[in-house]
Amino acid sequence: MLHTLASQALTLPGNFMECGVYRGGMASMFAQMIADSGTGKKLYLFDTFAGMPQTHAVKDFHVAGEFADTSAESVAAFVGHPDVAILRKGFVPDTFKGVEDQVFAFGHIDLDIYQSIQDATRFLWPRLSRGGFIIYDDYGFRSCPGAREAVDEFFAGTGAKPLAMVTGQAVVFKS
Repeated sequence: MLHTLASQALTLPGNFMECGVYRGGMASMFAQMIADSGTGKKLYLFDTFAGMPQTHAVKDFHVAGEFADTSAESVAAFVGHPDVAILRKGFVPDTFKGVEDQVFAFGHIDLDIYQSIQDATRFLWPRLSRGGFIIYDDYGFRSCPGAREAVDEFFAGTGAKPLAMVTGQAVVFKS
């Protein structure tokens, strides 16, 4: 699904972003697709590269420090394509400073926890081009109950509806 949606986004105005990169598995695929496309798009990669921030005791099952077995350097080496992939190390939403003027065609949000998903969506949605979309990786996972709550709360009353997938993901299209 991510490959198909990313392929479609290559035809839309705007760059790509991934929030929650961990070791760079999906980022590597996105960077290669963008490089092969010759579109000149950029892939912004937002992560602490040092594990989870503080989490909500009720809405999140993950705890601070999980997923710390990575680094910005190892991800950059794995993803490659330094002309395409731009790593932004830090906590969401602080790490968005300096890219407020960007337009995005594609967003992959894989942050697992309520507040980070809320913050990433609040940043990305107004910068998403018409026809663009956001994929939420953890929407249907029981291990990430805050993910679904964050997405549903944000889009309540906006007219945009998350499309839940059997993969546990959800996608929201901007019309």
